[in-house]
Amino acid sequence: MKTFNRRDFGFDLGLALAAAILLPATKARADDLDVHIDNFVFQPAELKIKVGTTVTWTNRDDIPHTIVSAGKFRSKTLDTDDKFSFTFTNAGDYKYFCSLHPHMTGMIKVE
Repeated sequence: MKTFNRRDFGFDLGLALAAAILLPATKARADDLDVHIDNFVFQPAELKIKVGTTVTWTNRDDIPHTIVSAGKFRSKTLDTDDKFSFTFTNAGDYKYFCSLHPHMTGMIKVE
């Protein structure tokens, strides 16, 4: 069994402080964005983002909606206040729509 003395405590504390200063904290990225579904519209309807950005859609309508980008991503049916998130790892244009209401469309342009 190892005993713990002040010198060990000081060394361990120093390592912990160095790690806290040198290693970035895990937190939500400042460039992550939200799209709201309200009154059968995606708001905003178009976003320009950088690779690595996460977009979160929130259904604020009182009826279900989906978010579908053919061959790229598909949400489950979202009830009121449900959310769906997708992280864009490749550049390109991502057209999307609600499969329950195909007139609802949006676009994410990833640079």
